[in-house]
Amino acid sequence: MSISTSPSQNRFYDELANWWPLFSAAADYAEEAAFYLSQLHSASSRRIRTLLEVGSGGGNNALHMKPGLEVTLVEPAEGMLDVSRRLNPDCEHIIGDMRTLRLERTFDAVFIHDAICYMTTEDDLRRAFETAFLHCAPGGVALFAPDFTSETFRVGADMGGEDGPDGRGLRYLEWMYDPDPSDTTYVVDYAFMLREGDHVEVVHDRHIEGLFPHALWLRLIEEAGFEASAVPFEHSEIDDIDLVVFIGKRPA
Repeated sequence: MSISTSPSQNRFYDELANWWPLFSAAADYAEEAAFYLSQLHSASSRRIRTLLEVGSGGGNNALHMKPGLEVTLVEPAEGMLDVSRRLNPDCEHIIGDMRTLRLERTFDAVFIHDAICYMTTEDDLRRAFETAFLHCAPGGVALFAPDFTSETFRVGADMGGEDGPDGRGLRYLEWMYDPDPSDTTYVVDYAFMLREGDHVEVVHDRHIEGLFPHALWLRLIEEAGFEASAVPFEHSEIDDIDLVVFIGKRPA
């Protein structure tokens, strides 16, 4: 066994990205993706034929959302794009940052899943909403799905992982906490145990994520040009009624 104890940041999205399917199985996203897609369809004033997902990660949501749609996936980590290309070879893949992306075209719907959590300042968040607005067609809709707002954040831990068919396996411990409640970030520490045959490597990976009040989300979405609202998040395995996603409708 080898152990890496110094905390790196977001290492899992690049050099360790090929482990992603054992950390986050695509099949587990079906119900969640169906909820997001239903909210986009119900909120949009136009028929949704094209979808832009920004911060698309390994493409797990796209796998379930793409039937009947033309889907473009944007992700800043090349390692995750490679994972998504294998899962979604029929989708366009572009490397890009949600704060600076400018494709010079619009889409019927824009979707930013939990990658929005990596916006750690108010300016970051504002720029992400501006990107979404510029890429959303008139009458279209954008959906943003943060893990938490300031009001819903809970200190906690989780664990999981799977074994693959190639002799590899992954187990992880996830620990969320907020060392400084006065700022706009919280910490997610991961301990990954990565097994290949009988060799196990332990890796510590630290992720710094943003935490903002509910009212600020709505205000910044409105300032970007959208009509903003919040919708309760619904999932059969999650009973926290306070969790929400944010909808931005672009006026026709």
